[in-house]
Amino acid sequence: MLVFMSRRLPSLNALCAFEAAARHLSFTRAADELNVTQAAVSHQIKSLEEQIGLILFLRWNRQHILTDAGQTLLPELTDAFDSMDAALSRVKRRDQSGILTIATMDSLAATWLMPRMVRFRKLNPDIDIRLASSNAIADYDRDGIDIGVRNGMGNWPGLISEELMREDIFPVCAPELLTQGNGLKKPSDLRHHTLTHDDMIQDWTMWLQEAGLNDIDPTRGPGYTHANLVIQAAMAGDGVALGRGLLVADYIDAGKLVAPFDLALTA
Repeated sequence: MLVFMSRRLPSLNALCAFEAAARHLSFTRAADELNVTQAAVSHQIKSLEEQIGLILFLRWNRQHILTDAGQTLLPELTDAFDSMDAALSRVKRRDQSGILTIATMDSLAATWLMPRMVRFRKLNPDIDIRLASSNAIADYDRDGIDIGVRNGMGNWPGLISEELMREDIFPVCAPELLTQGNGLKKPSDLRHHTLTHDDMIQDWTMWLQEAGLNDIDPTRGPGYTHANLVIQAAMAGDGVALGRGLLVADYIDAGKLVAPFDLALTA
């Protein structure tokens, strides 16, 4: 025997009106968001209160405040609307066949992913790629992201993560720095060279400690916001950069950068 139970929910318009008004604590701002009149919002909320038999708002000093029932209902209702919005976004994305949206960091996009996208498109001409380049963590459901390539331990709630590769971190520089001035033959020669770095100053600290060089200040030298800017500075001969293997491999293969030492950190 099958038992069918219908959901006895209030009207969706009434729930939307309450959620917007409760989130803003303003009937006027809720009306603007929903593109209706303030009177319509008030009517829908009054209708909702009648349907569920509870008072959700109180009027105090010309302001609307939530009752205990309203405070209980708001977060649950907001989560429900967010879930519906995410589900609709996923359905729309699945219907847009042939589009692959990738989110990754600025440095990875500029130095590693872009050259490989050209080859990918030649092999897969029916797939259009949308690249979302940002150092901020994307909201995959909200932003319509299919795949993300990030640097980290992979502990991102709600996402399935797979390790692509480990990174080696090691000094790189323009080839001419090997012979200019005092040269660059052993790690201690870094005392005579400019260190360039991005926000990850800790990496230089760890590498110098691993090399037994505790008398070199890892914070000295110019700093850049993104790793790809550090790489560009190194290729221009403006000091020694601490490069991530994934980002500098192509430049080393092309002879634009060299790795003067064998010592590397593994990330």
